[in-house]
Order: sequence, then structure tokens, then C-alpha cells
Amino acid sequence: MLVRARPDRGQAVPLVLAVVAVAAVMLLALANLAAAAVDGARARAAADAVALAESASGPATAQAVATANHARIVSVSHLGDDVVVVVVVGRAHATARARIYVSDERPARDRPSTVT
Repeated sequence: MLVRARPDRGQAVPLVLAVVAVAAVMLLALANLAAAAVDGARARAAADAVALAESASGPATAQAVATANHARIVSVSHLGDDVVVVVVVGRAHATARARIYVSDERPARDRPSTVT
């Protein structure tokens, strides 16, 4: 009895390798997309915090808040009663605006006592 060699033997190996390669590329793309989304969220949160710190306490506090949030301040603009900041976290830029609020009321310790 004569046994013939099958010419299609082993054809699954290149197909499996191609599927694995495509899956690896898709995972890398998904990881980059996820990292960009995380950087964007962190940048937005840092920009909000820096804008609030700048409006409430000034540039030294804003820089400390940026450092604590692993952000770099790109610009700070004072537009009337508003502060606009741009920060970078990773590859993401974010802008935030905060209103400078000046209270007309004196702090409680400086108010005259109303108790008689």
C-alpha cells in the first residue's frame, strides 16, 4: 500500500500565526488608547485643581497642586475675574477656568459679637 503525502498539511500554522499577530497589534493599539484616555482624565482633573488653587491662593499653591498631580503648567491667564490654566499630563493637554471670588464678608474672628 502506497501512502501519499498530503500537500495541505501544516496550513493551520501560518493562519494561527497571523491571528496571533493581529491580536497582538490590536492589544497594543488598545493599550495606547487606554493610556491616552487615562492621561486625558488626569489632565482634566489636574487643570481643575490648578485653576482653583490659582484663583484661591496664588501661583505657589497652583504649582504645588500641579506637582502633586504630576502635571506641568503650560500657561496661566488672568481674564478679569477668571483664571484660565493649561496643563499637560503625559501626552494630554487640558484647560480649566476658575472664578476669583472675593468675599465682602469679614472672617468670623473679625466680626463684632452680636451676643449682648
